[in-house]
Amino acid sequence: MTGATRTAYVTHPRFTEHDMPEHPEHAGRIRAIWRRLNEAGLTERLHQIEAQPASLDSIRAVHTKDYLALLDRLSSLDEMVRLDADTYAGPTSYEIAQLAAGGVVQAVEEVVRGRSKNALAVIRPPGHHAIPERGMGFCLLSNIAIAARYANQHLGVERVFIVDYDVHHGNGTEAVFYDDPAVYFISTHQSGIYPLSGHLDETGTGAGRGFTMNIPLVAGHGDASYKAIFEDVIWKAAERYQPQLILVSAGFDAHWADPLARIRLSLDGFARISREMVNMAEKLCGGKIAFVMEGGYNLDALSYGWANIARILLGDVDTVDPLGAPDTHAPEPDILPVLEQVKRIHRL
Repeated sequence: MTGATRTAYVTHPRFTEHDMPEHPEHAGRIRAIWRRLNEAGLTERLHQIEAQPASLDSIRAVHTKDYLALLDRLSSLDEMVRLDADTYAGPTSYEIAQLAAGGVVQAVEEVVRGRSKNALAVIRPPGHHAIPERGMGFCLLSNIAIAARYANQHLGVERVFIVDYDVHHGNGTEAVFYDDPAVYFISTHQSGIYPLSGHLDETGTGAGRGFTMNIPLVAGHGDASYKAIFEDVIWKAAERYQPQLILVSAGFDAHWADPLARIRLSLDGFARISREMVNMAEKLCGGKIAFVMEGGYNLDALSYGWANIARILLGDVDTVDPLGAPDTHAPEPDILPVLEQVKRIHRL
């Protein structure tokens, strides 16, 4: 495969070292993805890249020195500790988080420099809740933000378009770029759950006003609602912004079987919106897109979901959904009022 056609797959066996087995964000999550990719014959079709640590300079471009000093001090401990009620760290966690952030930087470099057509970064711990001054929500470093800022500062990318379809609001990514028009951030998420942010009127500040879009959804929305969101709102925002690079915070906790939330996407629905993102990249920025691992706590939904992303990036027509539709016949809430509010606020 040449760089023009291959799909980069960035991961590292050490991602299992950051682990608290009883915690929802445990090492078994990434093992399930590795296993599924192998069983489906996808690993051998991908251009495999072992993640390297992000440089301290690239991390400091997003996070404060005091917070990084705290993570460094935790490296001297011989046990796991809690940064807050949800977030843990241990002796090697900072080192593994640097690998995770670095893996996303490598994925971005692959596609921006034309060494690969597109990329997936199967990394952990996740990152979209980590704010500049602290980790939170299972996240230690803001992986996708570090990579986006690296693209801005070192790869000549002036406009990065980030779509976060994890079921929880990407408050950390938003915080990094809230005043920065070099990154357009969109988050679809369930309202009223962690981290209790991501309201419709959060649209950015200063030079960044209008470059943050939040699409909060009540419980029960699913495939039809997300199809409408992408077709009627996200495509329009992307076409207006004309990105040079697209990044996706891919969380599979919006699946109907996930234990932490109540959005009802199916694997088919996830595949549809992931394919929309790839089509968007093809049309607007020469196919330059990278998918980055975030949440997802039902291991079947998570692992089949990532296998489908790999298939889509490789150009396969078919994806799989062995879990099927939600186990309820209740209709989805009406998405039209949300769409109309978003279009009014953002003048779409």
